[in-house]
Amino acid sequence: MITLSLKILNMSIEEKSLNFIEQIIEEDLKTGLSKNKLRFRFPPEPNGYLHVGHASAICLNFGLGIDYQAPVNLRFDDTNPAKEEQEYVDAIKKDIEWLGFEWNNECYASDYFQQLYDWAVEFIKAGKAYVDSQSSEDMAIQKGTPTTPGTNSPYRDRSVEENLDLFTRMKNGEFPNGTHILRAKISMGANNMLMRDPIMYRILHAHHHRTGNDWCIYPMYDWAHGESDYLEQISHSFCTLEFLPHRELYDWFLDQVYDDTKVRPKQREFARRNLSHTVVSKRKLLQLVEDKYVKSWDDPRMSTISGMRRRGYPPMAIRNFATTIGIAKRTNLIDVSLLEFCVREELNKSTSRVMAVLNPVKLVITNYPEGKEEELEAENSQEDESLGFRKVPFSRELYIEREDFQEEANKKFFRLTVGTEVRLKNAYIIKGESVIKDATGNITEIHCTYDEDSRSGSGSEASQRKVKGTIHWVSINYAIEAEVRIYDRLFTHENPDGDKEVDFKEYINPNSLEVITGYLEPSLASAKNGERFQFQRLGYYCVDKDSSAEKLVFNKTVGLRDTWAKVENKE
Repeated sequence: MITLSLKILNMSIEEKSLNFIEQIIEEDLKTGLSKNKLRFRFPPEPNGYLHVGHASAICLNFGLGIDYQAPVNLRFDDTNPAKEEQEYVDAIKKDIEWLGFEWNNECYASDYFQQLYDWAVEFIKAGKAYVDSQSSEDMAIQKGTPTTPGTNSPYRDRSVEENLDLFTRMKNGEFPNGTHILRAKISMGANNMLMRDPIMYRILHAHHHRTGNDWCIYPMYDWAHGESDYLEQISHSFCTLEFLPHRELYDWFLDQVYDDTKVRPKQREFARRNLSHTVVSKRKLLQLVEDKYVKSWDDPRMSTISGMRRRGYPPMAIRNFATTIGIAKRTNLIDVSLLEFCVREELNKSTSRVMAVLNPVKLVITNYPEGKEEELEAENSQEDESLGFRKVPFSRELYIEREDFQEEANKKFFRLTVGTEVRLKNAYIIKGESVIKDATGNITEIHCTYDEDSRSGSGSEASQRKVKGTIHWVSINYAIEAEVRIYDRLFTHENPDGDKEVDFKEYINPNSLEVITGYLEPSLASAKNGERFQFQRLGYYCVDKDSSAEKLVFNKTVGLRDTWAKVENKE
């Protein structure tokens, strides 16, 4: 697998060289393009939620707008009402805003339906388009193969008058779906099969989320996209490498309408950045939702922007990730641990530290007075003193992590054992004394004693006595019960799309979600949807939208370190 080194995160802006996209723009500026003519666009199709690959494209186009102080349009290429919904439009806008970008104009390909239709009529009049009435099966046969030329449609030489009549009647809804199409008349012998009389319009009796039932014919993407760029006077149209073969057709369509007093859009391609242990295809993501492998488009296991937001990823972490992986001409598989590194780096700077116990065992401090309770002071962040301190209740009976105790342990185990001491975070030093077990031998209680003079803190009462281990805890009397959702990789294979002989869903991780009950310190009782915290020694967690006053729900965002790589290496 090809990965990018984390060392590039240390590269400053000053050291950054221009990528090939920026070099294209700079060359165009040097050869006469006025800087005030620069205009970029992000053109999603509203047929699904955006994913991490789109996030890179968003950061590219809006980042260029910021760098060159040029406008950026948000344009929805809404040419297929059978798959498009207003829900997707709203989700896309929310994602872009959440990432911190603003668009200059909100545009839709449907804004240009009349102009596109009028141009198509001119194509027919000029002998550059014709109505084809073949079946899709016959068209596929006559189109040829990459090594053999196609053959002309029997309808290719229809008269202008007949084509205009049929096209008008197609628009008026007189024919059922699939009866006729409008094709550009280019060449059935072209080496590029996309140039072999491509389809411009098809009949589609479907309700459009913006134009309703006004249209019965809809433009194909290749016809609408470049002309929409031209109408909006986009200077540079950047897309992923799968559109490289489409560039010739993009330019041919522009040739037919271009006025040399205007800016001519330039399409250029960059490589898709695939993310390991996931898929970045709206079609496949939709399958995961429809087949109920995940709960929704914003399921925190999904590679969608909404899923990452719900999981607790900060927007700046995603932007930093996009900057880190950069723009390239070759497709790369990026290790998801790099994204998680960017998330961890951002959360480390911005989140408050709190205590939570996710695999509890009861701890009883036998020499702590029964009925006594204290409020101890705990720092909210060791990174940012401005986040201040909070009070946490302390009592005789606590929960600690079961993994933080062993009856007997080797010298490298610096947590609690019988006969050894550890410090309770922000509290006292304790010493393990004995355990109580159930009939099956499981430890149900740990008994210990505490050193009353060992209290930690920032005041005059703070003890300077040192021990090797420190563990976290919560008071049983004040612990808040919460549902905690622990997420793992959605796919067990690093590249689930890599084996074309195997359905990608065969690699779905059956253990990608574990739901447990955790016990949290009481300061989290008022935590709001989307708030992020570091559960000390456990990882970063975010309040889920399912959370309520009656039941707190937290998602695990990311661990404190990359443990997955160690697991993979052992395997």
